[in-house]
Amino acid sequence: GTLVAPDLVLTAAHCLFHSKTGARVNPEQIELRAGSRNGRAEAYRNVRRAVVHPDYVFGKKTNTSEVRSDVALLELAQPIRNGRIKPFALAERSRKGDRVGIVSYAKDRAEAPSLQETCRVMARQFGVLVMSCDVNFGSSGAPVFNFDGAEPRIT
Repeated sequence: GTLVAPDLVLTAAHCLFHSKTGARVNPEQIELRAGSRNGRAEAYRNVRRAVVHPDYVFGKKTNTSEVRSDVALLELAQPIRNGRIKPFALAERSRKGDRVGIVSYAKDRAEAPSLQETCRVMARQFGVLVMSCDVNFGSSGAPVFNFDGAEPRIT
């Protein structure tokens, strides 16, 4: 996930369910490690509450509607207020041709976040961006940044 406000983390809804049992994860058992790199984080926070998009159904066959609603917000028990960790701004709307990229802790780089690659938005279909990026296992819930402005923004 990614910090979008001092006390809010945007992530994928499916990350809040046990992959084998389908049981919902207790949000109070989730710990955010903001700025985690090589086993150390800049800030540690517990999660107070998790809100899944109302249209999301875990385990349902993946289609455009499910992908579009596969989002959740985590409310932190305490906001993060230090100069090293700042929430990312949101992009207004990414369009066909915009330069985007996924920053994650995917399987081949689990100890430090990195930009997987930059690619382009190819289309928008039913509220879902179609990108030319390859997405690695372990990138679920990771932010997709739009790089077509003065600073990267989450799209």
